[in-house]
Amino acid sequence: MSRPALMKAALGPVLRLMFRPRVEGAENIPGTGPVILAGNHLTFIDSMIMPICLDRQVFFIGKDEYVTGTGLKGRLMAWFFTSVGMIPVDRDGGRGGVAALMTGRRVLEEGKIFSIYPEGTRSPDGRLYRGRTGIARLTLMTGAPVVPFAMIGTDKLQPGGAGMPRPGRVTVRFGEPMEFSRYEGMDRDRYVLRAVTDSVMAEVMRLSGQEYVDMYATKAKAA
Repeated sequence: MSRPALMKAALGPVLRLMFRPRVEGAENIPGTGPVILAGNHLTFIDSMIMPICLDRQVFFIGKDEYVTGTGLKGRLMAWFFTSVGMIPVDRDGGRGGVAALMTGRRVLEEGKIFSIYPEGTRSPDGRLYRGRTGIARLTLMTGAPVVPFAMIGTDKLQPGGAGMPRPGRVTVRFGEPMEFSRYEGMDRDRYVLRAVTDSVMAEVMRLSGQEYVDMYATKAKAA
């Protein structure tokens, strides 16, 4: 058993007891082959809860600062995050987005599941913000289907994403797979990338019931 699978087996029951996730639409996840999961991002625990709702292992990008800490606490954090499927990437600077994109592509080309939050950061106020086009680049480069998902209620258990979350019930809702083979070879067309991204975000909005804001979340936070 791989380390992520072992960690999932060990932590899964604890997290299920604490958050009692109600899972809807898990049958929409293909049993084999590459899959892109694209969803909303309300708080830190989203990345802990969603993966335990699926039988297949989920991989996702995380800040490299989670695994570069020093001392016992730093080593424990590094062990934990890499064990649950996080792949550390330096996302700061001009090459951060490229590194994240190439990492996702590698995971998908290995036939695995790669999860991404198209908003690029946690929502500052519970609304759904404009998606970044990395999600579109990934599906057009790899041909992997996109399965939209929605995290519902996690922000109530960990408001602001800070501090220890409190126990409670959350819902994880998966939509039907979306494929964009009609745009094959057009992964450099910015109009196509925007159209694909917006169609994915429209599905996430439908699943989550959130109000949509046509602005990047990072810009809203800065304001």
